[in-house]
Amino acid sequence: MGIAKDRYLAFDIETAKDVPGDSFVWRPHRPLGISCAATLASDSPQPILWHGKRLDGSPAPRMSTEEAGGLVNYLTERASEGYKILTWNGLGFDFDVLAEESRMVEECKECALGHVDMMFQAFCLLGFPIGLDKAAQGMGVPGKPHGMSGAKAPVLWAEGRFDEVLSYVAQDVRIAMGIAETSLRRGRLNWIKRSGGTGALPLPGGWMTVRAALKLPSPDTSWMSSPIPRSDFAGWLRSV
Repeated sequence: MGIAKDRYLAFDIETAKDVPGDSFVWRPHRPLGISCAATLASDSPQPILWHGKRLDGSPAPRMSTEEAGGLVNYLTERASEGYKILTWNGLGFDFDVLAEESRMVEECKECALGHVDMMFQAFCLLGFPIGLDKAAQGMGVPGKPHGMSGAKAPVLWAEGRFDEVLSYVAQDVRIAMGIAETSLRRGRLNWIKRSGGTGALPLPGGWMTVRAALKLPSPDTSWMSSPIPRSDFAGWLRSV
């Protein structure tokens, strides 16, 4: 897998705590813990899977502080080697949670600012977020397993259905990489709208880092009744 001249490393986590409700309002329920994670390099055929381990090597209920820190160190090392960390909503979720769980807040802040969050860039340009699966459908990329979602992952993990959750998080990084590759080839991001139509976002300059996306001018959101502020995704960076 190659993306233009850049090397990318897709990254995604699954949380350990079950958040009640359908809207996944997760911040009041933190700390969430991390059950597992996956990373996928654009020049590697298979994802690397991460999870906490018991003494016998079997999956633990959640990653320890040290195990989460090992993931942070891995991401930092790959970034220093020239890989661009790649996520879908990693700024507003994955790196925020990872910073708390690893207690390596400074390192996670720097990783978050220097990485490519495709969803956040689209949000900064459009004024609204796009779901990963809707983007996958719009780009013709294989999406999430039918009937599975990140909200279900904590329950399945707690039930010991580790392989299902690990397969799910592995697919998420494959989806992110597929969207990145396809959109860069086409020069645009497509997604399926709620109305059923297809949206299109031109990407003349490709994907940019969060640091660069934060400097984009705010789009016109006067047509929205309750526009989402950028602080919903980037607010935790100010706490450092």
